[in-house]
Amino acid sequence: MSEKIIGAIHFRGSPSSSDPGMLTKAYADLFLRKGGRFVMGDARGLTQEASGEASGWSLRSESGPITAREAVVALGPWSDDVFRPLGYDIPLAVKRGYHMHYRISGNATLGHPLQDRDGGYSLAPMRQGIRLTTGVEFADRDAPPNPVQLGRDEPLARELFPLGERLEPAPWLGRRPCLPDMVPVIGRGARHRGLWFAFGHAHHGFTLGPVTGRLLAEMMTGEPPFTDPSVYAVDRFRN
Repeated sequence: MSEKIIGAIHFRGSPSSSDPGMLTKAYADLFLRKGGRFVMGDARGLTQEASGEASGWSLRSESGPITAREAVVALGPWSDDVFRPLGYDIPLAVKRGYHMHYRISGNATLGHPLQDRDGGYSLAPMRQGIRLTTGVEFADRDAPPNPVQLGRDEPLARELFPLGERLEPAPWLGRRPCLPDMVPVIGRGARHRGLWFAFGHAHHGFTLGPVTGRLLAEMMTGEPPFTDPSVYAVDRFRN
């Protein structure tokens, strides 16, 4: 590490993952072993069907039409592609960010993530190498990549830690779904029977995903929820 560092705050007890993709795949494999299945389709084609007093949802997939009594919109920054055509005015926005992986020069090591608050970037030891993550970019969700922050952060990071060459031809671009109060929407869609929402977790979707699934499952099955779900209700944005 650089000798220019004057001091730091060490937060203990904050777990991190050196390979989020592998962990997510493990969740997917567990889902399959428990009897779940994955099908490919365009979620924007979700439609409500009614027959007498019964109602349900349908979606065309590569394996044919799928029907279900209930449907969950959990598409992160793309959730508005589904809920807006259904008549919901939810103030979902997007914060974009970039990262790049690097080799390590020399025999330096990095044992845990660190953040340079003044520089506006983070470094984390990952299976792929040392990850340099930028701050927030405010741009349209589907705007072309503009990794100017990465170009500004990289020289600052090299002053702090001996980064080697880049390991990817282009930086990764992520889109974080956010609500004005930085709290996700979890719960029932009031305009439709059998429609549920679970999105808007901002920068915390990776860690909040499992507990969101538990809360939503309890709400959908009528079990007592382990925490008060009203703070996540979509109607909190009504004027």
